[in-house]
Amino acid sequence: MLTPPQAIEAILFTAGEPLEKKRLASLLGIRSGDLEVALAALTEQLKGRGLSIIEAGDAVELRTNAQASDILKKLRESELARDLGRASLETLAVIAYQNGATRSEVDWVRGVNSSASMRTLLLRGLIEGVEDPTDKRRIRYRLTTEALAHMGLRNTTELPRYDELARGAAVALEASQTAFDDGVIAE
Repeated sequence: MLTPPQAIEAILFTAGEPLEKKRLASLLGIRSGDLEVALAALTEQLKGRGLSIIEAGDAVELRTNAQASDILKKLRESELARDLGRASLETLAVIAYQNGATRSEVDWVRGVNSSASMRTLLLRGLIEGVEDPTDKRRIRYRLTTEALAHMGLRNTTELPRYDELARGAAVALEASQTAFDDGVIAE
């Protein structure tokens, strides 16, 4: 069984974003005082390692240690120097021709998990996440102005065969929503 500091580390690693302390305590089933003790213990355990705990107000996040910034910068530069690859290009096309898509919509159209491709596109500044107007709990990804400028386009309607492929994307999106509503797929 995991100790509270180990459980916090696992939760924060999996979340990949800041979590409110209240939510973290609730997930662990402990009081806020016990959470503070566990956070202090985890902070101590991580000293001299590649990760650290960041506390900003009522939120907590697991981040890379600031001393690792030089090596991580090299990693990002090497990622950005590589070609996009087929998976990232497919992901970019789905987002472009749907004029924005959630990750689950991209996954459904491609038939595979697109997390790595979306991360690559986000790192390169080709897509950005915005709040989905139909469901504020989801992120909808869209092309950035940088991506459009790189392709020499003013907007997505200038993409090749846009009308035809956008209609196909809309049909696919409608089918995925129907499958979701019928319980065939889960978001």
